[in-house]
Amino acid sequence: MSESNPTDDRPFWERPLESLTHAEWEALCDGCGRCCLHKLEDEDSGELAFTWLACDLLDCETGYCSDYTNRRDFVPDCIQLTRKDLPHYHWLPPTCAYRLRFEGHPLPAWHPLLSGDPETVRRARVSVAGRVIREQDAPDLPLIDYVVDWPGEVPESARLWRPVVRLPRE
Repeated sequence: MSESNPTDDRPFWERPLESLTHAEWEALCDGCGRCCLHKLEDEDSGELAFTWLACDLLDCETGYCSDYTNRRDFVPDCIQLTRKDLPHYHWLPPTCAYRLRFEGHPLPAWHPLLSGDPETVRRARVSVAGRVIREQDAPDLPLIDYVVDWPGEVPESARLWRPVVRLPRE
């Protein structure tokens, strides 16, 4: 990715994706963990179904990858999101900052870059934390039995989420 334009004084998350540095690109991730869930795709219709089964590297309590830097050493099919390949990532959830920015939408108010607090992802009920299990810990059931709707939807709490504004005491 190219270097940022020094004359563009907008926050990096509002600038064109192609102008972001690697660190800025990585910072767009809200840490929700939804992309780490196993998904099923109907071969005929292309319809996507999320499951509540997560990659074995996902810390299901926090919703973060337990070894992000080395994840591809342990999970070779883990996808490295790139700007160039964004048009092919139809499976990204509708809350994903990469998807939102690619589609020309602003970041939601609960995104940590706007709220200043990584916990707002949980409070808006966007994070998978506490809602999923790792594949290795799952009972041996057909994958279809793990299908759920919520990862492919924008939670009502996220649509209504507004930051709490604390006024200074006089």
